[in-house]
Order: sequence, then structure tokens, then C-alpha cells
Amino acid sequence: MKEDIKGKLIFIYNANSGMKNSILDAAHKALSPNTYQCNLCDLTFDVFNEKKRWKQFREQEDWHMEFLHKDEYSKLYASKFGYKFKFPIVLLAVNEELQVFITTKELNELENTEALIDLIKKRSKALTA
Repeated sequence: MKEDIKGKLIFIYNANSGMKNSILDAAHKALSPNTYQCNLCDLTFDVFNEKKRWKQFREQEDWHMEFLHKDEYSKLYASKFGYKFKFPIVLLAVNEELQVFITTKELNELENTEALIDLIKKRSKALTA
């Protein structure tokens, strides 16, 4: 797939980077999971570690993948592309353009890691068909 699409998936979490933010997010996720604002975080990470099933998929998948917090995205991409997105979101970067691959609404409706993986595989097939 890397050669066919020549793009990458950019996963952007609805959280800021840094140790302090990571600790606050982990505490929020553990103490009040129903009010935590990043379903992408829930789908890919337990409180402290990357979920095994997600890591296995990520390591075996053909996509180039980039994982960013929203502040990191703003520094790397927003000034260049000028796009305003709600987070979390998954973008597809192809030929210096960004497209929405999985919307915030779709991510927030996914119930588990397997559903995220299935959606990525389904969208990947549609792109290469």
C-alpha cells in the first residue's frame, strides 16, 4: 500500500503533548473515563500503555503512520496547510495535500480497537480499488 498511495495516515489526538499533559490525561482517563475528550486515545491506549492489538496492527500494516498531539499538529501542519479540524481525527496526506480519512464523529462513535482497525482496512481497500 505504501507504494500505491504514496501517502501516510496522520492520527491526531485531542490532547496536548508533554509529560505534564500525559499525567493529567492518564488521571482523567482513569478517574472519569466518560468525560475524557479523546476517543482515539481510548481506542489505541490503555491508561498508560499502547493497546497490544493496536500495536500489532500498526506494526504489521503497510501504511506510513504518524501520531501527533493537537499542539504538535499545529506546529507541523496547520501553518503550512491552514486547515482547521476538530480533534481527534485521522488525516490522509497524499501529494502534499491533507484529506480527512476518519472524521471526529466517526472516531467518537467507534466502540473498540477492532472497530478502528476494521474501518482503516475498509477505507484502505476503497482507496486501492
